[in-house]
Amino acid sequence: MTAVLEVRGVGVSFGGLAALRDVTFALPRAAIHGVIGPNGAGKTTLFNVLGGVIPPDAGRVSFLGEDITGLPPYRIARLGLARTYQIVRPLGELTVLENAMVGACFGRHQLAGAKAKARAAETLHRVGLGDRLEQTAVTLNLAQKKRLELGRALAADPHLLLLDEVLAGLNPTEVTRMLDTLRGIRDDGVAILMIEHVMRAIMGVSDHVLVLDAGALLAEGSPAEVAKDPRVIDAYLGKADP
Repeated sequence: MTAVLEVRGVGVSFGGLAALRDVTFALPRAAIHGVIGPNGAGKTTLFNVLGGVIPPDAGRVSFLGEDITGLPPYRIARLGLARTYQIVRPLGELTVLENAMVGACFGRHQLAGAKAKARAAETLHRVGLGDRLEQTAVTLNLAQKKRLELGRALAADPHLLLLDEVLAGLNPTEVTRMLDTLRGIRDDGVAILMIEHVMRAIMGVSDHVLVLDAGALLAEGSPAEVAKDPRVIDAYLGKADP
């Protein structure tokens, strides 16, 4: 079966700084893939490459077997790749429903009118905001804004969701609810690639984990494999004194 995403030898430099170096991996469909690494490891830069925000200096990115390297974000979105951002920025004066309609309008099916509204309402119920459709987005608390960000991306009907720290700032109860939502999305056949610093959560929900360090793919495997990898331990905790 074709992987949902294939990344081959991707590199990105900003001046003399190598933000990504020869990153290569493939993601199967309908699974949750965690991306972890110290601050500055290149995680968000990787997402920016995958989503078309910045082109790579080297390497190729394939999505569902199609080369998307360097395509603009709107074309990648129409192919079925949607993204959330670490800092939530809802369209504050629009309603929750109208925010999610943006995802439906600019997503895979480019819906309009009643169809976009129906799709948006469906996804908002899915992420736990079904009772807030007519509330203005600016009045939501952080956890609700995170769910709105997810709902807007999900309204695009993606094959792959890129989630950038969707758990950040949530309390333990909110984290549990969000993880349950993500598992349900995966079980419906949507692949998820998520950056996260809440280690217990990301290791508990991921089927597969990628570890970046200094722009390079340091390790990958199951959560159990990654957690005991000496290279990963060194990257997070530093090498033990001899």
